[in-house]
Amino acid sequence: METINHPASRLPTAHTRPDPLLGEVNPTPTWRSPARAGQDSGIAEINHTVQQTSQWVRPLQQEIARVIVGQKYLVDRLLLGLLTGGHLLLEGVPGLAKTLSLKTLAGALHAHFQRIQFTPDMLPADIVGTQIYNPRDGTFNPRLGPVFTNFVLGDEINRAPAKVQSALLESMQERQVTLGETTYKLPEPFLVMATQNPVEHEGTYPLPEAQVDRFMLKIVITYPSRTEERGILDTMATTNPDLTVTPVVTPEQILQARQVVNTIHVDEKVRDYIVDLVIATRDPKAYKLDFPGWIQYGASPRATIALTLAARAYAFLNNRAYVTPQDVKEVAHDVLQHRVTVTYEAEAENLSSRDIVQKILDTLPVP
Repeated sequence: METINHPASRLPTAHTRPDPLLGEVNPTPTWRSPARAGQDSGIAEINHTVQQTSQWVRPLQQEIARVIVGQKYLVDRLLLGLLTGGHLLLEGVPGLAKTLSLKTLAGALHAHFQRIQFTPDMLPADIVGTQIYNPRDGTFNPRLGPVFTNFVLGDEINRAPAKVQSALLESMQERQVTLGETTYKLPEPFLVMATQNPVEHEGTYPLPEAQVDRFMLKIVITYPSRTEERGILDTMATTNPDLTVTPVVTPEQILQARQVVNTIHVDEKVRDYIVDLVIATRDPKAYKLDFPGWIQYGASPRATIALTLAARAYAFLNNRAYVTPQDVKEVAHDVLQHRVTVTYEAEAENLSSRDIVQKILDTLPVP
């Protein structure tokens, strides 16, 4: 991920931009480093730890880039999920290297990968496993499903009915699976990346709200640029493309990095800003947002947690020991857009949940 080029003591002041519905937005004030008297040594110590622990990031990005042409945004968000233990929901048309990206990441980590193709005739046991009766001794023996791995790709998850989709809930939230009276822990790191096709609606089932909320990030994948498309042609237009990946980081290093991410400093003002962003999706009038019945449901408290963790991971990837407001804004869309449900009135105005989140980001004052 590219490092944000600005002095450690502040971010550049944002310029005001007019909004056709909200008018002129509030400018972003100058952000100053959280390092104050009594905090300098603590920030410096965390910064040193971040520098030492994140040495694998650049080699990992380079190794993935050998196979994946373009899709930097997707790869960076995969790393955010990897560093926070959060799951990802991808929306995009077929052929944009969604499966290949996660498989390549697993290979670069020397981790295990399983792909589950969701279909309307699936059963929950096809995901989590089941117990098989042994007539010889009259006992039930567990047969673990494909979810018992490090990286799970749920391809076209919205093609399976809600009963099958809900089979993932326990594994995503609790990192465990219960078969009968026995509970089995899933391996660490554990990451679920589910995909859904936005252009095919026949034979699909909407994801339950409870499951959508368990995805930390929703990523909308777009077509590559012309330069990237030419790179794809040069690399992949062969009967035998080179998809080999060399492991450059171990799962143990990822788990160690997660502990460091938890120590990254989040200033009190940044914490308040995160809470304001989430509450503004529930009660926009309290923040003087003119949303005339556009929001049906706002973001849950999981959004507050996910926004903080994702901002910390974003700072880690940029070799910083503290979170800035810009870090929060960089990940806000991915964290909030699937947790905000818009009304028919908003759809009539051609406004999506992403548009609502953007208007909140443009309007709320930044510390």
